[in-house]
Amino acid sequence: MLKQRAVVAGVGSYLPEKVMTNDDLSKIVDTTSEWIVQRTGIERRHIAAEDQNTSDLATIAANRALEDAGVSAQDIDLIIVATSTPDNTFPATAVAVQHNLGNQTGYAFDVQAVCSGFVYAMTIADSFIRAGNAETILVIGAETFSRLLDWTDRTTCVLFGDGAGAVVMRAQPVADGEPEQGILSCHLRSDGSHKQKLYVDGGPSSTQTTGQLRMQGREVFKHAVGMISGVVTDAFAASGTTADDLTWFIPHQANKRIIEASAEKLGIDINKVVMTVEGHGNTSAASIPLALDVAVKDGRVQRGDLVMLEAMGGGFTWGSVLLRW
Repeated sequence: MLKQRAVVAGVGSYLPEKVMTNDDLSKIVDTTSEWIVQRTGIERRHIAAEDQNTSDLATIAANRALEDAGVSAQDIDLIIVATSTPDNTFPATAVAVQHNLGNQTGYAFDVQAVCSGFVYAMTIADSFIRAGNAETILVIGAETFSRLLDWTDRTTCVLFGDGAGAVVMRAQPVADGEPEQGILSCHLRSDGSHKQKLYVDGGPSSTQTTGQLRMQGREVFKHAVGMISGVVTDAFAASGTTADDLTWFIPHQANKRIIEASAEKLGIDINKVVMTVEGHGNTSAASIPLALDVAVKDGRVQRGDLVMLEAMGGGFTWGSVLLRW
């Protein structure tokens, strides 16, 4: 008996040309590069140009993923954009990307789960493919988080950057007894009681403004490692695998200390962890596909590798995706 599996066929990413270093930030707020690196591991981040929208970043990443997969934009059945920084309140940024790509036969929508958005979007794409509702799906994480920052708050403005990453996911039939490829398990969680720990203090319904990012950093750190470990452990249990079976662990790139603490708690060898936080900062929903693209392009991730993706974001939301590359 054949069953449909969602396989990653291509990956692409884009970082804006402007780079803001820690030294650049020290001229804006009371901070130092040493202070930022010690607490976060971040050395620099990319900032979108004034005339660049989230859809522009997403479109470049999407085109690179399509090229990598050898797929035409007209072959795309569905476009999902994970973002907390849409071009407009509506329509969805995904529709703008669809138009930019010249696709008029598919459908498109956004997913808003903050830093967990890409994991949520991949889970949705997996469900569509398993159900036979789509053959080829473009999943994008794209953010212009610099537009949400309070540049007088040194505890938050040093953390975030802009960027986009994308994957092309395709349906692949797998017969019973054949080696599994593609997404093996997805686990999503949320808990709205933590809303005030990481949020934006504005919105169309509440303040009629965009608002700015607010965060209780210690509270986020306190909860992050336990929540991340829980969904990763769930993935191991569902798939019959262990930390030793993993080839690569590609977490949300929020903070080096959180990543290292999570890997230690899960028993994952630090040499299996892909980290790009030093050069990208926290790019929210874009961080996992950006890191994934780096690891694929430099040859670390190879076909047949067992790869764990995980993220946690405002809400709180968190989740994991385990896949056989």
